[in-house]
Order: sequence, then C-alpha cells, then structure tokens
Amino acid sequence: MRFVVAISFVFMAKNHMNEKGVAGTDSCINTKAEISSKVRAPRLYRVLLVNDDYTPMEFVIHVLQKFFHKDHESSKSIMLKIHHQGIGECGVYAYEIAEMKVNQVMNYSRQNQHPLQCIMEHK
Repeated sequence: MRFVVAISFVFMAKNHMNEKGVAGTDSCINTKAEISSKVRAPRLYRVLLVNDDYTPMEFVIHVLQKFFHKDHESSKSIMLKIHHQGIGECGVYAYEIAEMKVNQVMNYSRQNQHPLQCIMEHK
C-alpha cells in the first residue's frame, strides 16, 4: 500500500491603502492538501482438490458442502470433475483464506482417515 501526500501553500499579498492613506498589505495563506492512496487488490489463489483412489465420492461431496458452502448439485459436479480430470477447483480466495481452507480440509480428511489432498495455487 502506498500513500501519496501533496501539500501546497500559496501566499497571496494585496497592496491597498488603509484609512490613513498608508500603503499596506493583506496576506492570506491558502492551504490545500491532497491525500490519495493506491490500494492494490489482494492476489487470489485457487483452492483445489486432487483425486485419489481411496477417498469415497460421498466424502468429497461432504467436504465441498462443509468447507466451501456448495450446494449438492455443484458439489457433485465438482466431485465428478475431480474424478475424471484428476483435479478440481473448490473456490478462489485471498492468500490467508485459501491457506485456512486447505488446512481445514487436510485436517478434516486426516481425522476421518482419508488421503484426500487439498492444495492452493496462484490464479
């Protein structure tokens, strides 16, 4: 994140005569501050499930529903893509969220004694 601050001061003087006929000056200072920030969007990461020969299809559907909030039909579609193509995308997230999803799925798979692999890659 980068912040750019630009401040300019303008000094203006006007010559005029006061009521006694003496030349004088009025002065004022105008202050103008511009603050602009350029915020870059976070890099996105794809969370992927990898096919294996041992994890039941029903468990993969359950994982997609539990951790990625997919409905039954989209979970089934993703599961079939994983089964036929070897890998399938569960979602796209910022780094921290993608990392958390991968860890949650891996821990849950191990607790349920399944070798399901979950990985993340830069989009």
